[in-house]
Amino acid sequence: MSIRISPGELARLRSSEPEAVAEAAARRTRRPLVRGAGRLLIVAADHPARGALGVGDDPFAMADRSVLLERLCLALSRPGVDGVLASADILEDLLLLGALEDKVVMGSMNRGGLAGAAFELDDRFTGHRAQDLARLGFDAGKLLLRLDYDDPGSLSTLHSAARAVDEMAERRLPVFVEPFICHRRDGRLYNDLSAAAVTRSLAIASGLAGTSAYTWLKVPVTEDPDAMERVMATTTLPAVLLGGDIGKTPGEQEAAYEKWRGALRLPTVRGLVAGRTLLYPADGDVAGAVDIAAGLLKG
Repeated sequence: MSIRISPGELARLRSSEPEAVAEAAARRTRRPLVRGAGRLLIVAADHPARGALGVGDDPFAMADRSVLLERLCLALSRPGVDGVLASADILEDLLLLGALEDKVVMGSMNRGGLAGAAFELDDRFTGHRAQDLARLGFDAGKLLLRLDYDDPGSLSTLHSAARAVDEMAERRLPVFVEPFICHRRDGRLYNDLSAAAVTRSLAIASGLAGTSAYTWLKVPVTEDPDAMERVMATTTLPAVLLGGDIGKTPGEQEAAYEKWRGALRLPTVRGLVAGRTLLYPADGDVAGAVDIAAGLLKG
C-alpha cells in the first residue's frame, strides 16, 4: 500500500492550508473505543517525539517520515487493527492522508522526557493536552508514568500525571497510563520489569487522580511471564499489553508471541499496543507482523 499524498504535498497543505488539519478532524468518521468482543489492537508510533528513532541496529530507522507513514497506513489497513497511538504531528499527517477513518485515535500526552537525556525522568506534558484531544475529536490519550524512588523529582511527575487524568475524566475521555518503576545505572535509565516492581507500579497508577472511571493501564509483560496472573490481580482497571521488543530471531519472536498469548487470556487484559515490533519487524513484513498480533487477540 502506498501513501496517497506525497511528503511534499503534505508540506504544501501544512504551509498554505493549516486549517486542513482541523477540517479533516471534523470530517473523520469516529467509532467507539471498544466494540464487538471488546478487544483493542493499537499500533504505536509516538517514539520519534521522544527522540527515540532506533530499531534494532539502525539508530535512525524511524527518522524517515515518509517510510513511517507508509508503514502506518499499511498497518491501519489490516483487518483487526483498531487504531493508532502517536504524537500530534504524526496523527495530523494521518488525518490529511485519510488513514484515520473509523479508527481509534489516541494522542500521546507527555513527551518531555527525551530518551537518554539527563532530564529523562522529568517527563513533562509537552504533547497533547486534554483540551486538544477533545477539540480534535480524538478518542483517548496516553501518558507515561516513570517513577524512580531515588529521584525526588518523581513526585512532580506523579502530581502532573494525576492532574492530567483528572482533566481527561472531566471530558469523559479514556486515558491509558503506562507506569514503570525505574532505576539509573551508570547514568542510564532502566525500567524494572520484575513482578514486584510491575505490581507496585500498577497499584500506584490505579490510584491516580480523583477518579479512575476513564483510566486504562498499559502494562509490560514481566520478566517472569508466569507471574502475570498474580501481577494483574492488583487492579480491576482494564489493561492493554505493551508490545515491547520481541527480539530478532524467529525463536525469540515466537517466545515473545507466546508471552503475549498467555497474558491476553487474563480477564482484565483487553488488548495490545505495539509499535516498532509491528512497524519494523525483523523480516520487513509489516502486514504479516500485524496479522499475527491480530490473530493473538482473536485467540
